[in-house]
Amino acid sequence: MTRRRTPRNSVIRLTTGHAARTLNHPFTRREPVLALDFGATSVLVTIDGQVTAGDLEFARQLAREAYRFARSLERSFYGLPDGKGVAA
Repeated sequence: MTRRRTPRNSVIRLTTGHAARTLNHPFTRREPVLALDFGATSVLVTIDGQVTAGDLEFARQLAREAYRFARSLERSFYGLPDGKGVAA
């Protein structure tokens, strides 16, 4: 991701748990929606109108960072510094 140019005004921390889940809603006649549910709080990620190259780049960044987040969790969970291996 690119470096942030403006300072953050606030941060919202949403933690995972038994009620956390993600859902992709690939509607055929309107913009797709990615839902990030955290119990009673939902974050909806979508676009406004026609898909642009910027929208695609954001989606790719989101996927890339989600993958890196998952790999970091795997390293912590399995205790493997290089992240290699699979739980039995």
